Amino acid sequence: MSKPETPEIPGESELVGRARKGDRDAYAELVRRHSPRIFALCLSMLRRRESAEDAAQEAFVKAWKGLRRFRGGAAFSTWVHRIAANACQDFLRRHSRAREESIEGPPLGDERRLRQAANALGDQAAKVEAADLVGKILARLSSEHRLILVLREAQGFNYAEIAEILDCSLDAVKGRLKRARQSLEENMRHFSSRGGV
Repeated sequence: MSKPETPEIPGESELVGRARKGDRDAYAELVRRHSPRIFALCLSMLRRRESAEDAAQEAFVKAWKGLRRFRGGAAFSTWVHRIAANACQDFLRRHSRAREESIEGPPLGDERRLRQAANALGDQAAKVEAADLVGKILARLSSEHRLILVLREAQGFNYAEIAEILDCSLDAVKGRLKRARQSLEENMRHFSSRGGV
């Protein structure tokens, strides 16, 4: 008795090729595979679930519309992250006049607790959302600093991938990441010294 054949799971390049030809099911699979990380990026940038969902959806719609122009010079994941990062930046620009979200929070205790909370940045959307303290510290950073920290620390992209997503040089990535980490440290010290803001 022969084993029933298991359908082969298509690779990303095959899915992209099929989606570029208009295969909506192939594109739906790409969205399914990448939506958790795209949503996590958007949530880290925008801090509100509804806004993050809107930005992630906008990114995937833009990616679908622009898929025929995607030449595969970079990985699909890198390309769609660039689109999502731009969608978040656009959202932040559109809402820059909106009232700043309150930064109030419970007393924080010591810097060790802050560092532990900052380490939670390496987890995906559920833990990022749950780590209210990390969110409040990230909210104090510029959108540029927040974006590069999320891409590196939470999403795990290497410097070359970040350069591709941000459309800049490796040296620019290193410089931005250094400044972002310094800003994060300053804000952690600020929270620690004030016992919460």
